[in-house]
Amino acid sequence: MTANEPPQGQDDTGPATDTEWNLASKINRLFEVVRRPDGKPYTNDEVAAAISRKGGEGLKISGSYLWYLRNNERDNPTKKHLEALAGFFDVPPAYFFDDEKSRAIASELELLLKIKNSGLERIATRLSGLSPRGVEAITQVIESVRMAEGLEPNPPQRHDD
Repeated sequence: MTANEPPQGQDDTGPATDTEWNLASKINRLFEVVRRPDGKPYTNDEVAAAISRKGGEGLKISGSYLWYLRNNERDNPTKKHLEALAGFFDVPPAYFFDDEKSRAIASELELLLKIKNSGLERIATRLSGLSPRGVEAITQVIESVRMAEGLEPNPPQRHDD
């Protein structure tokens, strides 16, 4: 696996086995799902530079060190490095320390990516500020379009809990 390829054996909740859900997989999942504002993936050097700028003299990290972490060539970074990575990617530090929480967070990130890629984010942001009555009117329009396209008015609900 290279740093630009997604870890093997993953579905929406991460790899099936603990041996596949290692530090490299967790970091690669963040690079895969959390993107720059233009939609392109961050590079190791971009992330390292941002972390180093924010951390000042007390926290330096290089793009090549991130490459080593992402390729499982290094697997024992400092707690500060992991906290800085979590901060950059806007996930709780527990993502790196608790496998159950990291799988849940990865699943949430994947859902957010799907929402963004499907155009739903654009629709959802336009709902902001509308009254409940306005939201209901939009819901009725969506249901009418679904029926016109031969779909059920209410799609099946996901039950992940």
